[in-house]
Amino acid sequence: MQAFHSDAHSLALPPGHSFPASKYRLLREHFEADPGLLQMAAAPAASAAELALVHTPGYIDAVMRGELSPTQQREIGFPWSPSMATRSLHSVGASIAAARAALAEGVAANMAGGTHHAFADRGSGYCVFNDVAVAARLMQREWQQLGHTETLPVLVIDLDVHQGNGTAAIFEGDDSVFTFSMHGAKNFPARKERSDLDVELPDGCSDAPYLEALDRALEEIWARHTAARTQPGLAFYLAGADPHEGDRLGRLKLTSAGLAERDRRVLAALRERGIPVALSMAGGYGHDIASTVAVQVNTLNEAVRAWAGWRMPGSRAFV
Repeated sequence: MQAFHSDAHSLALPPGHSFPASKYRLLREHFEADPGLLQMAAAPAASAAELALVHTPGYIDAVMRGELSPTQQREIGFPWSPSMATRSLHSVGASIAAARAALAEGVAANMAGGTHHAFADRGSGYCVFNDVAVAARLMQREWQQLGHTETLPVLVIDLDVHQGNGTAAIFEGDDSVFTFSMHGAKNFPARKERSDLDVELPDGCSDAPYLEALDRALEEIWARHTAARTQPGLAFYLAGADPHEGDRLGRLKLTSAGLAERDRRVLAALRERGIPVALSMAGGYGHDIASTVAVQVNTLNEAVRAWAGWRMPGSRAFV
């Protein structure tokens, strides 16, 4: 299975910063030590033109030229540096590459990404550019360039513990992209946006009620698409590790086994319907960073199993 990484580009964070940037390197190193599961490659950089499919020119320029205001940098949570800007381009590029690979092979992954708090005109919550939104828009454009007259229907399944508020705002009112977010009701952001389907969970939610809520939500998604006589041609799955019981910011109580079962159910539902999927790792802030990496390792292992059993419907492939 193809997977794309961008951890070679540093965030240049000050000492003591709370963002666990090392998790991306640790995840890559795990699979380098276990060759054969993933076909890993360094992510290309997204171009300014690709970013502009979603983000405003003024915001793109401010990031690339180092002209973000102190307020903007505080909202993002990272100080600006040339390496921060470069890493952001490669993180988006990883989701673009994963989306193309998924459309060709069924399943692929960004080994970081899931920057769902970024809005069209600003970043927020450790998110600079919205990788999933940019990749979705670009895949829709490339789909039409191949001669398809219809717009590629996209499904976003966001199971990070925080609501995908930026993604919801970007695609609000757009029937070609269905946004689903299942998240902690009392968690960041304080002000939620409106996704096509939001499921809010109470603090302390454990495996059984979480999986029951997920099953109901997936059934509702399929029912809505059936009623609208549409089927997603591509899905983006934000497989956040932060619902884990050991997460500093999550406030939920899912076990590692529960999260692996979450991944199995999502990937099985997509495979059964012939919907290609590009994964991203999204959030994860474990008290012990090894626990976050272990959850993400499990997610990618489940993705490899889904990829191995994939049979791509010819009408959905970019081939």
